[in-house]
Order: sequence, then C-alpha cells, then structure tokens
Amino acid sequence: MTHRDPAAAVNGAPPPSFTDHLARHHPGLLPSARQLGTAGPGSAAAAAPQATTIVSLTYAGGVLMAGDRRATMGNMIASRHIKKVFPADTYSVVGIAGTAGLAVDMIRLFQVELEHYDKIEGTPMSLDGKSNRLAAMVRSNLPLALQGLAVVPLFAGYDTERHLGRLFSYDVTGGRYEEYEFHSVGSGSVFARGALKKLWQPGLDEEQAVAVAVEALYDAADDDSATGGPDLVRQLWPVVYVVNSAGHREIPERELQMTARNLVERRSVAGRES
Repeated sequence: MTHRDPAAAVNGAPPPSFTDHLARHHPGLLPSARQLGTAGPGSAAAAAPQATTIVSLTYAGGVLMAGDRRATMGNMIASRHIKKVFPADTYSVVGIAGTAGLAVDMIRLFQVELEHYDKIEGTPMSLDGKSNRLAAMVRSNLPLALQGLAVVPLFAGYDTERHLGRLFSYDVTGGRYEEYEFHSVGSGSVFARGALKKLWQPGLDEEQAVAVAVEALYDAADDDSATGGPDLVRQLWPVVYVVNSAGHREIPERELQMTARNLVERRSVAGRES
C-alpha cells in the first residue's frame, strides 16, 4: 500500500477526488454544470428520457442489482434497450433512475472517480467511502433536480472488510441511506418492493436471488407502464449484476431467458389474472 506525501499535495499533486480536480480546472465538464430553462411542457425535463425501475437485494455471499430495459419520454416509450445497471468498480455496481442522460454521465464520472482514487492512494476506496462520494455527486445535481431533471441512483457492493453485500439508496438532495435485505427505486419501485417483501428470504443462493429480482421486475411492469418486463418476442431481458468476494459479474442473457420463461410458464399454468 502506498501513501501520498503531504508535501507533494501542497506542490500540486492530483487530489484523490477527480471530481474536485474537475471542478477546479474544468467545471463546465461536470454533469451538474449544465444550465437549463425553467420546467414546463416544452422544457428539457419534459423531453428527456427517463430511466425507471431498479431492484437490489442481498443474498448469501453477496448482493444483486437488476434493472429493466425501458426508458420513457412522457407517455411514450423512448427506448426498449437502455441499460440502467453498471459496474462502478470491481466490488460495486450502481443503478440509475431518473433523467437517463444525466444519470449515465454521473455514473461515468463516478467510475473515473473511483479509478482515480485507487491510482493516487494506491488502495481502493472503502465501500462507505464510495457511497459517500456518490452522495456528493447526487447533491451537486440538486439545482437540475429542482428543474425536473432528477437523478436517483441505487448503489450496492461487496464490503471486503465486513465480508458481506451492502446496498445504499439516495434522495435528490444527496441523502444517503443504507438499506437492509432489499430495496427498489424508480417509477415501478412501489410494486417491485411489494413483490420483494413476499419473495425475499434470508439465505437465498445466487440462482434464487436472480429469480426473485426478475419476478419483482415482472410484477412492477405489470402495474407500471414505464417499466418494461421480460420481452419474449424481442428477446429482451433485464440487466442483472451480482457482486461477491470474487467481484462483480453480469448474469448471461441465456440464464435470464430461462428464468423469465420459467416465470411466465408458472404464471400461465396458475391461470391467475393478478
């Protein structure tokens, strides 16, 4: 492990925060630096695609995060292929809900922030440190959030010190809250959370956790028009990441296809309307 020399910092060495460095030297490149007009029917907020439902849950040995593939623009479907869950670094992932363009820019900056810290400090940032850095980024977006361009992430990772999966939610002011067991954000979150209450249980293995996440998104899509469920016709499946002691891993589409088909078949056999 290496440590920065305090004298080197005084002499102009790069700070451990890439965002602070950018704010000092190129503030116009920050996502929060964008200037927009007031909110209204013809505003950027009304025309910006919105990312919707993200779910996250802990399981035995790690944590999982999943997101549907739909983005909306008002009452229109803007995209059926958007990706809303991204690896932040080796041991963490982040999901986005809210204004899609700003959210993706924030996630890219967050990824660079963590990589920059690792290179300067010679050691990865702690999971608590990562969650706090993301909170600061969300807080810096508050002026745009007040114009209707909110970004609300969900952050999860494997704590290499505690040896368990943890997850954190945020509000538009940058408030950071550790969640336990499971959580969901986005327009379909109330329905997804209701499903998670019934489906989640302690000691789930990875395969069971994936099935629970897919079913929660399926239930959210059933009641929320802005959430897209598994699409068997277009062969579109949720984006699902698991994070454990080995790092993050994206669940292959063939596994998600099988999980989704089993779910639909089970619901069809049951013959239930709801």
